[in-house]
Amino acid sequence: MALVHKLLNGTYILSKGLKPSVAACPFLSTRSADYCSSSLQKPVATPGKASTQRTSAGGLQGDQREVALDIPSPEEKPEVSFDKAIKDEIKEHFRRLKDEIVNHWIGPEGRPLQEIILEQARVVWQFRGKEDLDKWIVTSDKTIGGKSEVFLKMGKNNQSALLYGTLSSAAPQDGENSQSGYCAMISKIPRGAFERKKSYDWSQFNTLYLRVRGDGRPWMVNIREDTDIIQKNNQMYSYFMFTRGGPYWQEVKIPFSKFFFSNQGRIRDAQFQLLLDKISSIGFTLADKVDGPFFLEIDFIGVFADPAHTEEFAYENSPVLNPRLFK
Repeated sequence: MALVHKLLNGTYILSKGLKPSVAACPFLSTRSADYCSSSLQKPVATPGKASTQRTSAGGLQGDQREVALDIPSPEEKPEVSFDKAIKDEIKEHFRRLKDEIVNHWIGPEGRPLQEIILEQARVVWQFRGKEDLDKWIVTSDKTIGGKSEVFLKMGKNNQSALLYGTLSSAAPQDGENSQSGYCAMISKIPRGAFERKKSYDWSQFNTLYLRVRGDGRPWMVNIREDTDIIQKNNQMYSYFMFTRGGPYWQEVKIPFSKFFFSNQGRIRDAQFQLLLDKISSIGFTLADKVDGPFFLEIDFIGVFADPAHTEEFAYENSPVLNPRLFK
């Protein structure tokens, strides 16, 4: 009878105090029924803890929403709009074209004409950040199968550019090239709106001015003129730059009249004067056939007008060597 009484009492408690989902277990004892009831019913929070629980619950839901946003669905695909990209590119080019027109009305390079005429020196390239390195490219004999390596990075305190690497004169084993061993650093051709080629006008200056620090190796400074003729792509004007080595900086001044004309790497008998109003790029080449590491640190590259230098052209010509000049 006691067992029947307990079962009836438990059934009464379940039917009065529990939800229908829990009342489906009529054969539980009073302690088990009380445990099920307390675990399934919503807890009654005290007034002091209600706000804390709501805050923690809201924060948890917020974290769950953030996690859900950070994890993309595998079915979702990124939206790629080629039309929008083309429109943005066209807008950017028109903006650059507008700036060029405004600068042209102000004066050469967007500066007053009087300031340009009185200018005695100009810094064309300097190295103060990564955007300055992006104006240059480096290359070596790896393009023909060589083993030379060259790198370009910012120097100490982001105040210079450091060109370094390893020179190797080992010829590639391809049966086509018998000579190798060069590394070079070349400036990119400036571009205007809609990728139009631009050039530098140095006609009012007569000397190239550099501040460098090297390891004692001789470098070749190469200047190219702006041209659209395919036959003139391999033509350049060159002169030597000798570094002293050591920890001290040196200022190098090379008159433009000293630059000699070469084509496809060979110095020509007929020499021509460098046209300073159509300069497209400048470069530095190391090819001294001394294998091993090298470095060249450059602070800035500029031009200036030296009043003491009056020479126009350092090389002689004759009707035999260059008949076009004597017609």
